[in-house]
Amino acid sequence: MELLDFNKLNKLQPAKGHVLISEPFLDDDYFKRSVILLCEHNEEGTFGFVLNNYLDIKLTDLIEDLPDLKTRVSIGGPVNSDNLFYIHTLGDKIPGSIPIFGNVFMGGNWDVLRVALDSGSLKEEDIRFFVGYSGWSPGQLEEELSRSSWIVGKVEDSDVMDQHSDDLWKRVLKGMGKNFSLIADYPEDPTMN
Repeated sequence: MELLDFNKLNKLQPAKGHVLISEPFLDDDYFKRSVILLCEHNEEGTFGFVLNNYLDIKLTDLIEDLPDLKTRVSIGGPVNSDNLFYIHTLGDKIPGSIPIFGNVFMGGNWDVLRVALDSGSLKEEDIRFFVGYSGWSPGQLEEELSRSSWIVGKVEDSDVMDQHSDDLWKRVLKGMGKNFSLIADYPEDPTMN
């Protein structure tokens, strides 16, 4: 079966704050029907976090003595999977935070964040945690895009921070117009159609 050439349907290029949406038949444990927030894209490479691949564990299973924040922990990707990363909407309230786009920031001072967590002033919709990240060496993502493995898209802050919806891949594609809406409805296994 010949894959669709997504580049003809969409001229959007990868950039910090954009998302990568996996093609419908990508068969990979980390990236199957995934949406990846790009946190950096430059001549040194690309990295980001898978937004819609969750672990079945609590944050308190990873870090002791945290309040029981009702947040889901995501698998950010296969790189550096021994580390926990976070994005948030607190901006300047967390010194050292790096802006990604809109009101979404990455990292920052853990001690300040910890105080916000302990005090209960941080709401679950203000922060997301990821185990590992997704990364591409220079030129690697462009090669994958030329093979139509990914579609580049845009999302809203609320899409990025939403941890409770399990249909992000489909919603983002449907929001990109008619051609992509058709792709969003492809069955995972076309032989079962």
